[in-house]
Amino acid sequence: MRTDLAVIGAGPAGLAAALAADRRGLRVALVDAAPEPGGQFYRQPAAGLRAERPQVLHHRWRTWTRLRDRLATSSVRVLSEHHVWCVERTPDGPTVHALLGPEQEKPAEVRATAVLLATGGYETVLPFPGWTLPGVVTAGGAQAMLKGGLVVPGRTAVVAGTGPLLLPVATGLAAAGVRVAALVESADPGRLLRHTGALAGKLPEGAGYAARLLRHRVPFLARHTVVRAHGDNRLTGVTVAALDAQGRVRPGTERRLPCDALAVSHGMLPHTDLAESLGCRLDGLTVAVDAEQRTDVPGVWAAGEATGVGGAALALAEGHIAGRSIAARLRGTVPDPGEWAPAARARARLRGYAAALDAAYAPPAHWTDRVTDDTVVCRCEEVTAGAVREALALGAGDARTVKLLTRAGMGWCQGRMCGPAVAGLAGCEPVPSRRPFARPVPLGVLAEQHEQHEQHEQHEQHEQHEQHTERGPS
Repeated sequence: MRTDLAVIGAGPAGLAAALAADRRGLRVALVDAAPEPGGQFYRQPAAGLRAERPQVLHHRWRTWTRLRDRLATSSVRVLSEHHVWCVERTPDGPTVHALLGPEQEKPAEVRATAVLLATGGYETVLPFPGWTLPGVVTAGGAQAMLKGGLVVPGRTAVVAGTGPLLLPVATGLAAAGVRVAALVESADPGRLLRHTGALAGKLPEGAGYAARLLRHRVPFLARHTVVRAHGDNRLTGVTVAALDAQGRVRPGTERRLPCDALAVSHGMLPHTDLAESLGCRLDGLTVAVDAEQRTDVPGVWAAGEATGVGGAALALAEGHIAGRSIAARLRGTVPDPGEWAPAARARARLRGYAAALDAAYAPPAHWTDRVTDDTVVCRCEEVTAGAVREALALGAGDARTVKLLTRAGMGWCQGRMCGPAVAGLAGCEPVPSRRPFARPVPLGVLAEQHEQHEQHEQHEQHEQHEQHTERGPS
C-alpha cells in the first residue's frame, strides 16, 4: 500500500503522532506487531477474556480512552500484527517491510513519503545465579501477562532489580491477589533525595504507589539485591542481601524468601534497530533527534523511548510534536514551533524527570562480582560467565571480541538480552549493535522479495525500451 506517513509502533508516541498527522490531512498507516494498538503501556486484555474492569490494571486510563476514541473516529489505517523487520530507503521514500500474523511468514510492504520510528524500548536484566529458572520473568513480562492475559506468574512473588517500573509491577500483582513477598530495590533512597527538586512533579505519583504497597503489606527492601534464585526444575525461592554504599553485598545480611515467581528488571534500553539500519545518527544508545523529532536522515522522524526512555507522558509529547512537524514538512511549509509549545514545555520537563530517574536508579556498581562462572549469560547460545571471562583472559577487550570468541550475542535475540551483561563483564559500556534486520526473517521471504525486485527492474527496463522504440532513433 501507499501512504503519506508510516508510523511504526502503536504505543503512546505512535498514537499521538498518527492522530496529530491525521488531523492535518495526511494519509497515515499505523503499523504494529500487536493485535491491538496501545503498546506495552496501554496493553489491553484480549476481547475473548471479557475483562469487566481493565482500567484497574492501568495508570492514566482516561488518557488511553481519549486516544482510543480519537483513533476510532480518525482516518488512520491501523495495520496490526505487522512485524516490521526492515525499513528500506528508496528514491520514492521509505518502504516498510513487515511479516504478517503470528506465524510471521507472509510479507507485507508499506510505501510512504515519511516514516516515524516509535519503536519503544526493552528491558535489561543483569544475570545472577538461577536467573534462567522457570518462574523467573522480567518485570515487564509479568506486567504484560497481567494486562494482556489476566494471568499472574505465580502465587507468591518477589519483585526485584532497580527502576521505577518495579513500583507498578509490585502494586499490580498485589492488587491481582498475588502475595508479594518483597519489593527488592538495589538503589539507595538517598539518590532520589538528591534529585528531589527535579522530581518534584513525580512525588504524588510515587506517594500513591507507596500507599498501595502499604495497603497490601508489601515489604520494601531498599539497597538490597537478589543474590541467587533457588530451585531444581522451577523457582522455589530467592536469597536477598543488603548492599553497602559501594554496591557490594554486606556479609551476614543474606536471607531466603520463599516464592514461586520472581519479576526482575534493571532498567530499559531503547529499540534502535530500524534507526540504525536506516543510518540514523545515535546519541549514545538513543536515536538523535532535533527539536522537531527529526533524525538526520531525510524523511525519518523518531519519538518515544527510542529517543530516550522517559515514560508514556514524554512519549505522548514527543509523538504529538513529530506528527505536527511531519504534516507541515510534507505540505511543503516550515513548521511553527509555537503550535506545539505546550507539548515542547512538557517534553523539556519530562526529560528532566527521566534524567533524574536514570541517575537515581543506576544498577549496583559491583553486580558482576556476584555472577558465578557457571551462570549462563547468553541464554540463546548457552554461554556462561566463565566462558566470557576466559575470552577476556585471552585478550578480548570489548563485547564484540567476546562475541567472536564465545558466540555470546549470536543467537535468536541477537544480543538484545545479553548485550549489557557481556559489556559489564568485559568492563566496557554497552554500545549499539548494528543489525541488518530488526527481527529474524524466513529465507523464503527474502527470496520472494529479491524476485519481486528483479521483476520490477525488468518491468522498468522494458518500459524504457518501449518508450525509446516509440520515439525512434534520435
